[in-house]
Amino acid sequence: MNPVYKRLSIEERYKIDKFLDKNYSIRVIAQKLNRSPSTISREIRSMPRNRYCSYLANDIAYRKSVDKNYGRSKILSNIELQRFIHKHIRKKWSPWQIAIKLKEQYPDDKSMNVSHETIYFYIYLHCKKTLKDELIKGLRQQKKLRGENRTSAMREPKIKDRLSIDERPLEVLGREIPGHWEGDLIIGKNQASAIGTLVERSTRTVILVHLKDRSAETVRKAFEKKFKALPDVMKKTLTYDNGTEMAQHKLFTKNTTVKVYFTHPYSPWERPTNENTNGLLRQYFPKGTDLSKVSKYMLQKVQDELNERPRHVLNYKSPAEVFDKIIVQKIN
Repeated sequence: MNPVYKRLSIEERYKIDKFLDKNYSIRVIAQKLNRSPSTISREIRSMPRNRYCSYLANDIAYRKSVDKNYGRSKILSNIELQRFIHKHIRKKWSPWQIAIKLKEQYPDDKSMNVSHETIYFYIYLHCKKTLKDELIKGLRQQKKLRGENRTSAMREPKIKDRLSIDERPLEVLGREIPGHWEGDLIIGKNQASAIGTLVERSTRTVILVHLKDRSAETVRKAFEKKFKALPDVMKKTLTYDNGTEMAQHKLFTKNTTVKVYFTHPYSPWERPTNENTNGLLRQYFPKGTDLSKVSKYMLQKVQDELNERPRHVLNYKSPAEVFDKIIVQKIN
């Protein structure tokens, strides 16, 4: 076995996190990732107090890789630029979206063009505490340090007759063909409440599902209702994780014709669109929120706001615009 010498990816860091939860040794982890033990050892030691967190580790590695002069910020010396950034973060725009909008609105003014990394550094490193705290509240990850919380011990899938993501049609990977969805739940206070999230891969359209509880029957019926309201061209497959709330997937497929494919255990990157969307939703429903108190009206309001927001990946069009265009084209 020849170890691969390159920077660790976020996927590898996530696996290290989970292997450590299972008390695997450094040597075993190295073998599983085709890495040298010294690479894994250095990675684990790089974390504060040796408490490993994959997303925080990735963030630390990124910070170390940027130019040593990152402490300089042209945002500090440009009041107009500051006002533009503050205004849009308060509207819950991401730094990436703000950077793109600046390039559109000020194409010939370099003083008004900055990268999303520069905006992040401005918020986290250059703002005074009061302003920093205010701006962080407008970010998707409302934390002093961006990273994931450690989870409980992992469990093997308990869903019968599950279709693996390996069996999913190859057309799903390309995103060109609409109608392929990713699904999940975001969990509320004390694990007692939840909201269903569905995201269409090609248009990034979001559907939020009001749930009375997290039982398999409740989730199936609620998801069925949403899918039955969709045009046929927009309902082909659903990719889900291994949560037991999707245990009635065969009945769901029978009632909707939408096949459900399950990701590999502990592989959230196999539902990247949904993972990103859940991060967006935490701006509206922070961890610890009692989601049972969130009304259908509020869910619809948040859903509309997300679907009407311009997206870089859609050439700055909104998911709603792209979704509607596909429907019109199919009708005509």
